[in-house]
Amino acid sequence: MSHMLHKKYILECCADSVESALNAHEGGADRLELCGNLVIGGTTPSLFLFEEIRKKSDINIHVLIRPRFGDFLYTDYEKNIMKKEVKMFKMAGAEGVVVGALDKYGNLDIEFMKELIDIAEDMKVVLHRAFDVCKDPFKTLEQSISLGIDTILTSGQQNNCLLGLDLIKKLDESSNGKIKIMAGSGMNSERMKEFLEKTSVKCFHMSAKNILESEMEYRNPNVSMGMPGLSEYEIWRTDKEEIRRAGEILKSYEK
Repeated sequence: MSHMLHKKYILECCADSVESALNAHEGGADRLELCGNLVIGGTTPSLFLFEEIRKKSDINIHVLIRPRFGDFLYTDYEKNIMKKEVKMFKMAGAEGVVVGALDKYGNLDIEFMKELIDIAEDMKVVLHRAFDVCKDPFKTLEQSISLGIDTILTSGQQNNCLLGLDLIKKLDESSNGKIKIMAGSGMNSERMKEFLEKTSVKCFHMSAKNILESEMEYRNPNVSMGMPGLSEYEIWRTDKEEIRRAGEILKSYEK
């Protein structure tokens, strides 16, 4: 995948469907973070979702390895599943995996992270937003560099990346180019401009989410199958045009 090598910036789109993945690719994203269930922050996607996208697109794919919704303190059963999933997506040809695990004190679970990185071998490894709920971001940054992690995805330990801009800027400066800092969570083309003006961050992560109305004509008003507060007659899909706008902004900063 040489098409990213000459680029100064990386635009990553998280997607949990073939439709979103293809929209991201057509909009000009450099890479996918492939997930299941983005509505709960993303979980490990199906191997067959990966394969279905691969039939239509050669975009770089980093696969989220997260066995469930919630915290990042994993049981031995969950760890075994995660190790097998890293191996499975490696064999399937994914370019990278997106992982993260903490101990109960909010530190990186170093031993388990080492195991995952060993299994990943030549795949890129991204530390996901488990980083945003760790106790000491600068210590975790140093540990991530020592482990050979390629990228940290972070909102700057806030609910959205704009609130975390100052910490993201400091992390990027502290990284000394030894690890990539990717800003995400609530990222859009407008917020991206602010990051480009105020920081030297080069990697951006966004979903470019658009809410589509379900095509179901018959609807039973007495039954709710979804999560409270969410309609099951809405479909989240990546907006190709928003990805294109973000890509154009990045292009204008390529110097």
